[in-house]
Amino acid sequence: MNAIRPAQFDDWLAQAGQDQPAARPVLLDVREPWEFQTASVPPAEGFDLVHMPMRSVPARFAELDRDQPIACLCHHGARSAQVAYFLADQGFTRVVNVQGGIDAWSHERDRSVPQY
Repeated sequence: MNAIRPAQFDDWLAQAGQDQPAARPVLLDVREPWEFQTASVPPAEGFDLVHMPMRSVPARFAELDRDQPIACLCHHGARSAQVAYFLADQGFTRVVNVQGGIDAWSHERDRSVPQY
């Protein structure tokens, strides 16, 4: 499974745009609703933020486009890795895991994102 650090997210976005310009990248946040409300990545240009708690992914993954690049995010990277593997098993070929999760995002990219 491919993985990126939060500090590499902009590079991943740029590469995803070059590989397939028509497919808008997705940051898939698989944390629980209370976690998403506590701390989340602010919406930004260049990608869609989708919240889909891990336990709902098996029932909802059809909502995702197999052609879109997807970066999976959780608190520290373990749940998102499981989701990334699951999506890959379902035929998604452009999936990466964000190692370190939202916690590392706060340290490496955006200190305004609360830690919990």
